[in-house]
Amino acid sequence: MKLDNLTFKGGVHVPHYKELTENLSLEYAKEPETVYIPLHQHTGAPCEALVKVGDKVKVGQKIGQSQAFVSAPIHSSVAGTVKNITTITTPTGIRTNCVVIESDGTNEMDESVKPKGDLDKLSSKEIIEIIKEAGITGMGGAGFPTHVKLSPPSDKKIDTIILNGAECEPYLTADHRLMLEMPEKIIFGLKAIMKAVGVEKGFIGIENNKLNAVKALKEVIKDEDNIQIVTLKAKYPQGDEKRLINATTGRIVPSGGLPMDVGCVVNNVSTAKAIAEAILEGEPLYERIVTITGNGVKEPKNLIVKIGTLFEEVIEQCGGFNGVPGKIIMGGPMMGLSQFTADVPVIKGSGGILILTEKEAAPQPISPCIKCGKCLEVCPVKLQPLYISGYALKGQFERAEKYHALDCIECGGCSFICPAKRPLVESIRFAKREIIAKRKKS
Repeated sequence: MKLDNLTFKGGVHVPHYKELTENLSLEYAKEPETVYIPLHQHTGAPCEALVKVGDKVKVGQKIGQSQAFVSAPIHSSVAGTVKNITTITTPTGIRTNCVVIESDGTNEMDESVKPKGDLDKLSSKEIIEIIKEAGITGMGGAGFPTHVKLSPPSDKKIDTIILNGAECEPYLTADHRLMLEMPEKIIFGLKAIMKAVGVEKGFIGIENNKLNAVKALKEVIKDEDNIQIVTLKAKYPQGDEKRLINATTGRIVPSGGLPMDVGCVVNNVSTAKAIAEAILEGEPLYERIVTITGNGVKEPKNLIVKIGTLFEEVIEQCGGFNGVPGKIIMGGPMMGLSQFTADVPVIKGSGGILILTEKEAAPQPISPCIKCGKCLEVCPVKLQPLYISGYALKGQFERAEKYHALDCIECGGCSFICPAKRPLVESIRFAKREIIAKRKKS
């Protein structure tokens, strides 16, 4: 099977804007004096605090946990004293409890942070338990607890593991730099995932605008027969897991279905790296790579940042704002989340902080739909965005649902390509919320 230049039907070719940081090596961010660690950074149930004001904590110590299966524990990223437990708004818009810790600067590690043993000797259950205890979640943005994803129902036969190294969002280069600088950890993490799920075949999908990353990973797997690198066309949203499955295997995840329905599990390369560190060093997920970029910041960088560090502190380490910022986004410009303040903490899903200038962020005039059909052509899910959006804007949510609004992945390709600059993805997202809310009520 040819594994070069693969892709899916639909999608858009967006400017990459990665030149700002793609050649900048990873750096450790400055140690924060105070961290603000939310107890809800993942899909699923929020955690309850395991500490109280005045408690001394160490790096890697568990400070939040839930008894729910779909959740992920939270760990301290610094050593110091718990100063407050309060309520904050996270970068995802969730209101949740937050543990405020003042660092003592020692970075003393918790006793639980120690190697977890030889991968060859660890059982599937042991690997999944290590991942769960390390609080590892999907680090591509969705934040789904990884131990849940690696525990499919017994009737779902998984035969393929795919690592997502596409990083198709413009501006972002965190995964690219990771693949260049830590390819061994990615491969180790992939092997751990494969063993956890009982799968013999693994793929890593990388867009063809990152051929140096392809080369770096191929060098590590040159003696591996069951792991292959898949080169993908640089196209958005190539990194969506269902599009990645289709491009890599030819399989199509059904409407309303999950990757496990076609025998696949997809994880981000950063998630694989976190798994490797959880096993090799015993480190839970308390820091991550963040790309700080855009024309609105003076010195774009790829930084390894401790969870709980405020955006404003990270931006300051990059020279501060370049003039008055027009928009601050967690993530990329296509699917990222606009922030109302820089006074929010980095969380497990913060792969990027994008700062646009006032000119770049200025809204463009909206004009009537001209029925050109471009949104239909580029939609990777084969929906009809103009109709779903039209019904949403008129409050006709039942009709929007009949046009499969809930299948929308909110990639923003339709809004990007629309010559009339219609608010397509925004209105479809609104319709989805209304439809889901109505279902819950009924």
